[in-house]
Amino acid sequence: MIVLSIDTCDWRGSVAVLDDEVVLAVSLHETNQEYSSWLLPTVSAVLRQAGLEMGDVGCYAVAAGPGSFTGVRVGLTSVKAWAEVYGRPVAGVSRLEAFAAEASRTSRYVAAFVDAQRGQVFGAVYRQDGSGLANISEEMVIAPREFLRRAVELANAEKITWASPDAHLLAGEDAWREREKHGESIEQISATLAGTLGRIGLRRLKEGEATDALRLDAHYVRQCDAEILWKGGAAHGH
Repeated sequence: MIVLSIDTCDWRGSVAVLDDEVVLAVSLHETNQEYSSWLLPTVSAVLRQAGLEMGDVGCYAVAAGPGSFTGVRVGLTSVKAWAEVYGRPVAGVSRLEAFAAEASRTSRYVAAFVDAQRGQVFGAVYRQDGSGLANISEEMVIAPREFLRRAVELANAEKITWASPDAHLLAGEDAWREREKHGESIEQISATLAGTLGRIGLRRLKEGEATDALRLDAHYVRQCDAEILWKGGAAHGH
């Protein structure tokens, strides 16, 4: 199945086209251009590069947050429109789940986080459940030191795999030294998520967990905070 996957949740966005789990083409958001003007031409270019048209797409995968309120909204609105026009299913995927999925998962618990600006991170904790990941916490916007403390509590002090494209935000905390004594480290995960999002979305479709355009929802964490945190252009680049 052909999957169109997009992430517009922060300035490090991406678009990919996959044939099942194989990425056929991908494009990164590498300028200050706003997503409202960047996304549609980029989708057209990526489909063209893969030798496809929008009608060939069998399902959509979209990063549903957490992140920039404006960025998330642009991505979801676009995918909802395509899903309605072409009658295709959609899978909304948390960016934090995608970061966790990219980690080596050498321990039972995975703590994924990403920069939320203003000295905070978006974070969530997952537990390996069979071959997949089960979310054992609400997605949160929180100070790095508090996320560290909360993750350790949720993992019942067991060893944790830490995953983020912004590893320095936690590594700079004094409390992190204690985790290093437990043999833990932070995996620097790529912020280019479209390929991973597409694979997760396809798996959900096969498991009957995809949705339609009307039921697709965003993971703003706290909508008002998201808008405040990212005001000033962080959604579209610096």
